[in-house]
Amino acid sequence: MFTHSSHSGFRDALPGVRFKTLAHGARTLFTEFHLERGGVVPRHSHPHEQTGYLVSGAVRFTIGSASFDATPGDCWCIEGGIEHEAVVLQDSVAIEVFSPVREDYLPEAKST
Repeated sequence: MFTHSSHSGFRDALPGVRFKTLAHGARTLFTEFHLERGGVVPRHSHPHEQTGYLVSGAVRFTIGSASFDATPGDCWCIEGGIEHEAVVLQDSVAIEVFSPVREDYLPEAKST
């Protein structure tokens, strides 16, 4: 699968949190998140392992009972089933990979 860069295709996940799946295969899904300052991804868990990289901005992650203030260039990996949350401290861009594929993040099918 190849994709070209585009500013379109983002979807709202939560207030202040938009995402777009950039590419996916049988076992992984690659996603770009645009996060607005003050946005919150509330504490939750899912069966997918989630590995991320902060491109720009600042985000405070809480993974289990540990908190971490991420700045550009920082990475994280969250095991499946572990509760986690994120508080957006500055407008941010993050790239994350999910495995297995998150069906709810697959691009919507285009009608022909």
